[in-house]
Amino acid sequence: MKNNKKISIKEIAKLSGVSVATVSRVINNNGRFSEETRQKVLDIIKKYDYTTNMAAKSLRVSKSKTIGVIVPDINNLFFAELVLEIENFFFEYGYSVFICNTAQNEVKEKEYFRSLDSKLVDGIICISSNLINPANFIKRNIPIVYLNNTDMKDYYCVESNHYEGGFLATEELIKNGCKRIVLLTNNKNASSVNNKIQGFKDALKKYNIPCYNDLILRLDLKEGVFEDSLDAINYLIDKNINFDGVFATNDLRAHSALVALQQHDIPVPNNVKIIGYDGTSISQYANPPISTIYQDKKTLATETSTLLLKLINEESKNLNKHLVIPIKLIKRKTT
Repeated sequence: MKNNKKISIKEIAKLSGVSVATVSRVINNNGRFSEETRQKVLDIIKKYDYTTNMAAKSLRVSKSKTIGVIVPDINNLFFAELVLEIENFFFEYGYSVFICNTAQNEVKEKEYFRSLDSKLVDGIICISSNLINPANFIKRNIPIVYLNNTDMKDYYCVESNHYEGGFLATEELIKNGCKRIVLLTNNKNASSVNNKIQGFKDALKKYNIPCYNDLILRLDLKEGVFEDSLDAINYLIDKNINFDGVFATNDLRAHSALVALQQHDIPVPNNVKIIGYDGTSISQYANPPISTIYQDKKTLATETSTLLLKLINEESKNLNKHLVIPIKLIKRKTT
């Protein structure tokens, strides 16, 4: 049973027969001390259930062992899986993670930057595609790494190869006979979106397929990703606008396109073929399973987290400021 008596670091030193400085080195796991000394100190710490005052410690050493993650939509499986991987990574290094869901609201994102700064986080991973400069809202000089956003040129970034993803998705539809392809995406002017669109257009050009303006659907977020995409495909069907393929820039949009077509008794893939993006379980377990472009979430999260940790530890020498992770085409029954 643990002793309820409060104990100070000075008392730990006295009971262990070592100096306060040695106790501090053992607690922080740095400096020189013997294994015997370490065990003596840890036994006293365990006996009296000693915990460090992290708030006071962070003020002394300018490190809080916390990071912030700004995410645009935690309901999106792709983002949720990324955040889980990031949280697991930092837990192994003794860090706590503040998860800030902006719901793609720029005002919330700005406030979260201010809030994370006030909480003395050691660094931030930003998954948002908003063009908001953190330096305008953060007073301290802390490292920030962007994930899937190369628009913030002053910051480190890890991203998937979205140009190749857009190209391969479109090529998959073309190779399966599609000639009137819908591009179903959002209306954000962001690098991840723009690179997919450029890949889409270049694939059409390579195979001499026209790019129809009325089939490029760049949607504002109104009711939600699924609902907005459903409405967009329903509009095309109701207006008798002909199309035989859909490239949706995430799996949720692809699933909404599939549902819209099924509701109108339009066979997939016989009449219309669909490919999504991200490689989440939505695409895998839809009926029929949806072809998709797989983003390697584990690698994205690990590389981003490793980069941020090195920057926190001031190990910035020879670090690549822009790292691109390969994507993979997964062929399923919708193509």
